[in-house]
Amino acid sequence: MDLALGENQKMITQMVRDFAEKEIRPHVMTWDESQEFPVEVFKKLGELGLMGVFIPEQYGGSGFGYYEYITVIKEVAKVCGSIGLSLAAHNSLCTGHIYYNGSEEQKKKYLPKLATAEWIGAWGLTETGTGSDAARMATTAVKDGDHWVINGTKNWITHGITGDVAVVMARTGEKGDSHGMSAFIVERGTPGFKAGKKENKLGMRASETAEMIFENCRVHESQLIGKEGEGFIQAMKVLDGGRISIGALALGIGAGAYEAALKYSKEREQFGQPIANFQAIAFKLADMATKLEAAELLLYQAADLKNNGEKLTKESAMAKLYASEVACEICNDAVQIFGGYGYTKDFPVEKFYRDVKLCTIGEGTSEIQKLVISRQILK
Repeated sequence: MDLALGENQKMITQMVRDFAEKEIRPHVMTWDESQEFPVEVFKKLGELGLMGVFIPEQYGGSGFGYYEYITVIKEVAKVCGSIGLSLAAHNSLCTGHIYYNGSEEQKKKYLPKLATAEWIGAWGLTETGTGSDAARMATTAVKDGDHWVINGTKNWITHGITGDVAVVMARTGEKGDSHGMSAFIVERGTPGFKAGKKENKLGMRASETAEMIFENCRVHESQLIGKEGEGFIQAMKVLDGGRISIGALALGIGAGAYEAALKYSKEREQFGQPIANFQAIAFKLADMATKLEAAELLLYQAADLKNNGEKLTKESAMAKLYASEVACEICNDAVQIFGGYGYTKDFPVEKFYRDVKLCTIGEGTSEIQKLVISRQILK
């Protein structure tokens, strides 16, 4: 694994930083307060090729690998976790699921629209009563001639209202059977498919999270991804890559909080000197920097496996677990370094603190990551 930044990464880093400073930073708190999902920003990200980072050029994407993908998510999240989250969900979940599992016809039909952000993507696995226990989902798909009829509700779905197309997992067999679920591509506007409640969240408030409701929603059999009964297996593999996304998101939020705290500690004076001169602050900064380095190394290890098409279940879970947990610690320390100012919305660490907690919950809680890791090491 070569840890030196490649030319693509250097170029992407500067491009994303410039974009984030111009198009995202001026609006961060406005979007957060209003819970606005700024679709126009994602259209612009699509123009830069960042809505299909690892999608091959033949399908309208940039054709990069997971090193570059981590770079993109990290640099966006350093400015706004919400935009980073939506960017990650669009790339790794909906778009990634179709790319890695779809037919050639499905890829040609949907990937060019998703990779350019002509369409925004959603991914539906979670339900009210089945989060990590997805194999017992209640949403069903019943075959009726050359169509499937879908009934049920998906919850906590990124872009559940705005998404133009969704990959939806539904039960086509018995509850608890890992081969009893299938994945379908459902376009917005399909009769019986509608948006439900939008969640009012602690953080990540500019990233839309909502229900997707299916009431006798008929989709043609050509919308089935892969074969009947493969949906759960596909979803678990998608989540292996998705954990890299959330780890990169946590890394970016943590880095944003650390950089803000580092800058503030050099400027803020108490007792006649910058607070960075005090060991209590300096040691916090040292811990923060070390945690970020370690998280980044774990993420690049998982990315290297992904780039080479190797199994990464354990490594991606480790990266996601560690990055998300230490990012929470880093953001907590950043607020502490800012003191009273860190508790106000006039300074950036308050938002980093609220946003980062999602990283220990989304795409598998920290407890689920430990379950995944323990099962792998105990085989």
